[in-house]
Amino acid sequence: MAEKKKFTLEYEVRSSPRILYSFISEPNGLSQWFADDVNFRDQVYTFTWDDEQLKAKLVSVKENKLVKFKWLDDEPQCYFEMEIVQDELTNDVALSITDFTTDELLAEKKLIWDNQIDYLISVLGA
Repeated sequence: MAEKKKFTLEYEVRSSPRILYSFISEPNGLSQWFADDVNFRDQVYTFTWDDEQLKAKLVSVKENKLVKFKWLDDEPQCYFEMEIVQDELTNDVALSITDFTTDELLAEKKLIWDNQIDYLISVLGA
């Protein structure tokens, strides 16, 4: 099996960190752009796309700043993280995505994130 490698993407988002945080951390917010449905129970998020369900544990959280999820069925070192980055001088807000994938699937995974973040921006009206 090919080894998964970490990659990071960054997207400018015209939103306050507080509002953006609710869209990356709360099941209701996540279900508006990230997955068709999101449920949270016993510290585990269940993400549903069409007929597929994936479960992830929330392993790290910093209010209005960062959420880090670990897929339950993935390799131990793999996770995905969404971090809100705000420029101190301009106050511009960006969403930094850290994820893992194989070299073969990197272009596809980046395209998926591009599409998801475009959708998030449209939902935010940003």
